[in-house]
Amino acid sequence: MGNCCNCGGGDGGQSAIGGSNNHPDTNRPNDAVDGFLKYRGYHGLYTQIELSLSASNLRDRDVLSKSDPMAVIYTKGWDGSLQEIGRTEVVLNSLSPRWIKKVIIAYHFEMVQTLLFRVYDVDTQFHGLEEKMLKLDEQQLLGEATCLLSEIVTRRDRSLAIDIVGKVDSTSPTPPKKLGQFTVHAEECVVSKTTTELAFRCTDLENKEIFSKSDPFLVISKCVEGGHAVPICKTEVLKNDLNPIWKPVSISISQVGSKETPLVIECFNFNSNGRHDLLGKVQKSLVDLEKISLNGQGEHMFVPVSVGKDHQTKVLKSQLYVDKFSESVHHSFLDYLDNGFEMSFMVAVDFTASNGNPRLPDSLHYIDHSGRPNAYQKAILEVGEVLQCYDSDRKFHAWGFGARPIDGPVSHCFNLNGSSGHSEVEGIPGIMVAYTSALNNVTLAGPTLFGPVIAAAASIASQSLAANEKKYFVLLIITDGVITDLQETKDALVSASDLPLSILIVGVGGADFKEMEVLDADKERLESTTGRVATRDIVQFVPFREVQGGGISVVQSLLEELPSQFLTFMRSRNILPNT
Repeated sequence: MGNCCNCGGGDGGQSAIGGSNNHPDTNRPNDAVDGFLKYRGYHGLYTQIELSLSASNLRDRDVLSKSDPMAVIYTKGWDGSLQEIGRTEVVLNSLSPRWIKKVIIAYHFEMVQTLLFRVYDVDTQFHGLEEKMLKLDEQQLLGEATCLLSEIVTRRDRSLAIDIVGKVDSTSPTPPKKLGQFTVHAEECVVSKTTTELAFRCTDLENKEIFSKSDPFLVISKCVEGGHAVPICKTEVLKNDLNPIWKPVSISISQVGSKETPLVIECFNFNSNGRHDLLGKVQKSLVDLEKISLNGQGEHMFVPVSVGKDHQTKVLKSQLYVDKFSESVHHSFLDYLDNGFEMSFMVAVDFTASNGNPRLPDSLHYIDHSGRPNAYQKAILEVGEVLQCYDSDRKFHAWGFGARPIDGPVSHCFNLNGSSGHSEVEGIPGIMVAYTSALNNVTLAGPTLFGPVIAAAASIASQSLAANEKKYFVLLIITDGVITDLQETKDALVSASDLPLSILIVGVGGADFKEMEVLDADKERLESTTGRVATRDIVQFVPFREVQGGGISVVQSLLEELPSQFLTFMRSRNILPNT
């Protein structure tokens, strides 16, 4: 994700996982580091969920006894493909089984995760086999049920009952017959909440530069099967320093697996081209790192060397120290959901003239009668599909900006539904209808100003905070151009950084969005005209053409930092779930 549903508290942890850093740091060149980590297999963090399964009122397919049911769990891809993730045991003679065997699944906030559950009656002749050895086409299918993982974890008791039906045939005009009920209960694995905070420093690093000193950073990876290492965490880059002392980083035990799992800590010299020089490394588990911290002694680093056909290691003068090692259990994102906290979706759409005439096919606002969504519709649908599950009433604020409503001046924040009194619409379909209607009732104008819609969202978030509501707001701004009120927008964002609010910006079309990336604040914390610095990073910006061309979901790119932004706000206000 970046980034994480249960990342450790503290600013160092945010920096380490590629999310926002809670300290202003103008010397943190993160882009090349992030690209380097993704190339090596780092794809964000997740929370492990344990699913408990039961069913009731199943069909009886046996003649002399009741059915012997087993459940098989799949994840369904966007293309309909299925991947099996687990099987329960077989329960003998039961039409209302409560399976003991649990299924573990990784919950990713930023993804729509569709689950499919199939219940089979296992024939008597196969009862002696392990469940994983059973051929499913030799068993009788009793029915199937489907849901989203987010539907389960957003329930107050994390339990969801869904109908079991016959195998769904999309070509059949009649709805499938109900064949029982399936209940899924989710528990967050306790290990996911345990976080280790570590503070590293190095001494006597090798200098790889000619006119200056090395710019070191650490990458912590876990060793997996096959002998390679998968990055899970990084420090910031420190410039011109051969004896660096990094800010603390946080690692959740769920990322590592266990305290005994081997970890590789590598020190690199940063290069802007992404080809970073290895300065040395050590291989230790969390247990080992705790011992190093307790005895206060350094660990000599090494580098691999080749001598002929042999691969050996060279021990270096450089040493790695662990100045701090502490463990704590943090309230996770799911703890807050379980306690009734919600995320409320908002959207603001750019209606400036640079989008082109909506009636012409080359316009970014063109409505294709074949049903294919334009970029604005696609962004609303994909982001809304994820976030709608986290808002129980599904009433969403929707605005437009940069257009002239009928018989009025240009407005930089008007209600998308055409109402003069309220901006809420019903669900994602309500946003889509309001958007299409607005295209027929406004004249595209300009300029592109973000300040008014951010102020409107901030006002709602402020009122909610004052009323002690358990809500966190997410504003999606979709735009085709570079904003013309950059400093005013910075001022609005700095002010909003104290509120339960995050802002997602999607840039559509072919404009140059380099200035827009300043708002993302991954490199430098935003500062207002009065010199006030934002208390936290609340913006995530993605050019839509990049996420489309790169095969990366716009949802994942936009939402990966959202849970950590949520947790950073809650912890900064000491708002705790009543668990």
